[in-house]
Amino acid sequence: MKVFEKLLLWIDPQLRAGPEAMAVDEWLLETIDAPVLRIYGWQGDWVSLGYFGGFAAAEAEFPGVDVVRRWTGGGMVDHRADWTYSLVVPRGERLVSARGAESYRLVHTALAKVLTDLENPVKLNGGNNQIGTGLCFENPVQYDLTDSFGRKIAGAGQRRIKLGLLHQGSVAVAVSSDRNSEKRAERFSDFLASQWEVVSFSPNPDDLARRAIARYAWDGWTQRR
Repeated sequence: MKVFEKLLLWIDPQLRAGPEAMAVDEWLLETIDAPVLRIYGWQGDWVSLGYFGGFAAAEAEFPGVDVVRRWTGGGMVDHRADWTYSLVVPRGERLVSARGAESYRLVHTALAKVLTDLENPVKLNGGNNQIGTGLCFENPVQYDLTDSFGRKIAGAGQRRIKLGLLHQGSVAVAVSSDRNSEKRAERFSDFLASQWEVVSFSPNPDDLARRAIARYAWDGWTQRR
């Protein structure tokens, strides 16, 4: 059974700085009326920090790299070498009403099939090898994806509000030589939904700037912990 009946795939063509990248996901969550899979890249060197993560630890771990705090949970993610996606789901969809662990499992089950088909075999992690570090890819939690050596390949963070679910995910790939990005996005859509189509969105730049200033580009938000 697919996670969605219908899905919109948006391969965002614009590279965005961290605060704007996060603002786009917030905008989608507040405006869409169908599930959206967004694939996007970063302008400059960025690390994202989970909602509960420590800013000082991120600065110490990644000196000289810009830090943005996500709206979702999870650890620190180095976006200089990853394939980044967001799944934005409006209320009323089955995934929104599922428990956090179950929604995480459903999305990563689909992603595991994609990565196994296109790249290397991966599996859902049982959650028995957590080490407590704030570095996302050194701390595989339950239903993260790991390779045959136990190395974490994919992780994500989620946030639910009354409007729906935001799932922000990352796959460890060498972006500079990543030739599978579009194919990966299409196969992911295949496994997630019975029907899907490619779409394009044009969020208002002034709206994105307002959201970024109010939260993601504000030191009071980024350095709050």
